[in-house]
Amino acid sequence: MTGNVTDREMAFGAVVDRQGRFLYRVALGLMRNPEDAEDVVQEALLKLFRGEGWREMSDERAFLARVVWRVGLDRIAARRVHMDVTEMEVAATGETVEDAMVGEGERAVLRRLIEGLPEELRRPLVLSAIEEMTSREVGVAMGIPEATVRGRVMRARAELKRRFEAMQRLRAEVAR
Repeated sequence: MTGNVTDREMAFGAVVDRQGRFLYRVALGLMRNPEDAEDVVQEALLKLFRGEGWREMSDERAFLARVVWRVGLDRIAARRVHMDVTEMEVAATGETVEDAMVGEGERAVLRRLIEGLPEELRRPLVLSAIEEMTSREVGVAMGIPEATVRGRVMRARAELKRRFEAMQRLRAEVAR
C-alpha cells in the first residue's frame, strides 16, 4: 500500500467487511440494545480509522473486540445505566448447564443468571460461549492471560450451574 487516503480507506473497508458483524455482536452483548450497539461500533470504527494502530494488528479480531468493548464500557460508565440482558442469546455447546435449560422460560432464567454474575466472570463467558471467541482472543480483548480466561469461564459455568440447581430445588419445594 502506498499510504494514500484511497488505499487506506480500502484497507479499512476490508477490515470492516470482515469483522463488522462480529463487532456488532460484541457490542450488543455488552450494550443489550441494538441502537446502542450500532453507535458503539460506529464510534469504535471511527476512532480506529482516525488512528494508525489498526494497520499493525497482530490479532485483528481480538484487537477490534477490545476496542469495541472499551468504547462500550466508556459509554456505560458515562451514562451510569444498568442495562438488562433480554437481547443476549446464549449459544450452548457441549454438556453444560445451558443445555439443561432449553425452554424459553428457562432461557430467560439463564439470561438473568448470566447477568447476575460478577463482571470478571460474565465478560469472558459471554465472549467465549456467545461470541465464540477463543480463549486467546478473549485474553487479548480483556488484557488477561489465556489461562485466566479459561479459569474464569470454568468458574462462571460452575456458578451458573450452582445457581440453576439451587433455583430448581426451590421450585421443587414450592411445588410440593
